[in-house]
Amino acid sequence: MPRPEKFRKICRPPLMTGFKPTGMLYSKSESLQLTFEQYESIRLISYESLSQIDAAVKMNVSRPTITRIYNKANKIIAKALIEGKAIEIEGGNYKLDNDWFRCKKCYKLIEGMDNHIRCYKCNDFGKDELINLNN
Repeated sequence: MPRPEKFRKICRPPLMTGFKPTGMLYSKSESLQLTFEQYESIRLISYESLSQIDAAVKMNVSRPTITRIYNKANKIIAKALIEGKAIEIEGGNYKLDNDWFRCKKCYKLIEGMDNHIRCYKCNDFGKDELINLNN
């Protein structure tokens, strides 16, 4: 019996919940799922230009594990681009590094309740308009 997977550490959640191709009709059944840890591997390696070893340390996994996560993420993104499918970013085996919240109205990311200020797009202000991303 294999041992349970360790949680992968995510430093910053994605700004969006997914992507949809333009010029195509959107169908939920035609979307692909990219997990939070796959998104984080793309962010660290491709966007931040970290080596796989440095990305593995940041995510608290081994170098072979980050390679598997990254390669799977690249395959999903390539399939979505080639086949014109939407990408939904959700799920996975992860823990966020800090407390993160998203505004229900403007989707702004907020790191910790101490950094929560009224945004110019929202009329309401308080905890009720926030989605806790740590759950």
